[in-house]
Amino acid sequence: MKIEIGRESTGPLKGVKVVDLSLLLPGPLCSMHLADMGADVIKIENPRAADASRVMYKSASGLPGLFMMLNRNKKAITLNFKRDKAKEILFKILEDADILLEGFRPDGMDKMGIGYDVLKEKFPRLIYCGISGYGIDGKYVDFAGHDSNYLALAGLLHQSGETPSLGGYQLADVGGGTLTALSAILAALYSREKTGIGQRIDISMMEGSLQFLSLYAGIYSAEKKVPEPGNGILSGGLPNYNIYKTKEGRHVALGALEDMFFKTFLRQSGQEKMLEDLPFLQENFPAIGERLKNYFASKTISDLKPIFENADSCLTLIRNLEEVVACEHLKEREMILEVDHHKYGPILQFGSPFHFLSTPTNYRLHPPEHGEHNLEIYTKLGYSIQEIEDLKKERVV
Repeated sequence: MKIEIGRESTGPLKGVKVVDLSLLLPGPLCSMHLADMGADVIKIENPRAADASRVMYKSASGLPGLFMMLNRNKKAITLNFKRDKAKEILFKILEDADILLEGFRPDGMDKMGIGYDVLKEKFPRLIYCGISGYGIDGKYVDFAGHDSNYLALAGLLHQSGETPSLGGYQLADVGGGTLTALSAILAALYSREKTGIGQRIDISMMEGSLQFLSLYAGIYSAEKKVPEPGNGILSGGLPNYNIYKTKEGRHVALGALEDMFFKTFLRQSGQEKMLEDLPFLQENFPAIGERLKNYFASKTISDLKPIFENADSCLTLIRNLEEVVACEHLKEREMILEVDHHKYGPILQFGSPFHFLSTPTNYRLHPPEHGEHNLEIYTKLGYSIQEIEDLKKERVV
């Protein structure tokens, strides 16, 4: 797939301008979703301290893999907020901006003199979204943290097993941060259409993660009993909703929660009489689980292929990333893309999960180089070439 540089946006957010000061993952992924939907996104980084994802997980050719996954469809400039002139420049950029996104600590923007109280006076229509670990007030407001900390305090890690384990993916960052912020920003845009007034959005990744515990919180509310870790209805307590090891050491996920799906699986696997011997009652769960464990231990992935392909068996192979990237279904849905990059050749991209049938997402810009669009954007703001050079010498840009 080729990105058509200069191609017009076709997404539903065409004409929306986003100024993104965030770094690493939660904010940049959020602004990329907005950009895929058609927004014009300007990514602002420090001229001497670029987004750290630019230097993480580089290939032999220098390809910054993580940065490439999070930053397409954006333009990038540099601006040093430790210099007073940077504020003046930011204010010019914000004159026609709709959204400002940041991921600093809650008082970070205030310390730089560009906090929400300052900006709302100058730009009352601006939607200001800050993503932080614990929100802008409360006991934990000044605490540092990462995904594991947010999941631990939200109670999710407790449900991961008798010995809590890390999932290996950033659930709090993406689910609690990126997607929560995205939903809030879109709602605030709609609100502004009716009121003409912007607002501040306070996103806590820990609080956003808490929503994943809704099922168990409902059970706790009803039964007044702390769910047993690793033995809940979705964490290993049910034999028909569990992970099993195959003969060659691979793993499969059985997700046949409903009776009709479990019976289909049993029929497809030649075990239709199991529930006659062992009715599906809690006291029989260990014995049913043991039979399923022995069944899968005797089968290879090849043996199980007919069951994988049965639409109602709810049995799936646990794929590794190489297998995911090769998935024909995801390719047909344009979720796995190989994009021709002018510098690095073919690069992997995940497609947008937002499939608008009338206003489709599209891919217009490669992930930008550090400060790639300085000249374009600063000249549009009215700065001459000489003035831009002077700002470089003064370490403003």
